[in-house]
Amino acid sequence: MTPRDDGSPRRDERPPGRGGSSGLTYREEHQVEEREEREIATGEAPTPSGRPGGRRISWQKWTFMPVFLAAALLATWLWFRGARLDSIAHQAVDDGKVWLALRQHVQLTAISTFFVLIIAIPLGIALTRAKLRRATPLAMAFANLGQAVPALGLLILLVIWIGIGARSAIVGMVIYAVLPVLANTIAGLRGIDPTLTEAARGIGMSPMGVLAKVELPLAVPLILAGVRTALVLNVGTATLATFGGGGGLGDLISAGIVTQRMPVLVLGSVLTVALALLVEWLASLAELLLRPRGLEGTT
Repeated sequence: MTPRDDGSPRRDERPPGRGGSSGLTYREEHQVEEREEREIATGEAPTPSGRPGGRRISWQKWTFMPVFLAAALLATWLWFRGARLDSIAHQAVDDGKVWLALRQHVQLTAISTFFVLIIAIPLGIALTRAKLRRATPLAMAFANLGQAVPALGLLILLVIWIGIGARSAIVGMVIYAVLPVLANTIAGLRGIDPTLTEAARGIGMSPMGVLAKVELPLAVPLILAGVRTALVLNVGTATLATFGGGGGLGDLISAGIVTQRMPVLVLGSVLTVALALLVEWLASLAELLLRPRGLEGTT
């Protein structure tokens, strides 16, 4: 642009020092700045969710639990190595029986948690829809019934019905752990501000689009918290699978109690606790990493 004849700049010309890449005139930029200041003053401006690219997990969170578990397992191994084991204790732990029990325990936990997720999350979504909302109290009553019955009694009933083996243990673990995931899914979806879903429908989004792009991302923190609880419950409940022939670390604990061999009992107990802590730590990391960045508070 050329200046006027009197040497003064035009009305829409930017003063020196402003970038010209935005394509806005000086008046338009001034109007944008006034609007932003007005939004901040009235509290309508969006709150920043933290530094872009900032760390979501501190180094303490990454390192403390693995170091603690490694130290605890090393101390247990050194103690077990120095303990005097008779032929009965050797029979309980030799020939790879410890690794077999650990692998069975992990398999029981993983399979049961998988079925909990594919049952509880879709069911929780369905119970928050208008057509099935009235069935929510009945579904929650059945889910609460699973935890009201003692886990060992439930396992015995399933063994009588299904038979001895890992299948009855997995069914019992699913029934026992479905409640936290189902309850948190329903609570997370119901806790969403209705104005957000109405705004999404107002811009033409389909019901599935609103669910996938608005409701589920906002409910993710509560759903992941329920999954974390279910994982820890399944690790603990899997120790009872030994009474139904399902294997797992409960075999070591049961053998240590029956034969009164303290090293075997301590080994099975420490491995169970370490596995529960490891699963809880991994679930907490997943909860932080999968949480949408828009839901992170300022730190």
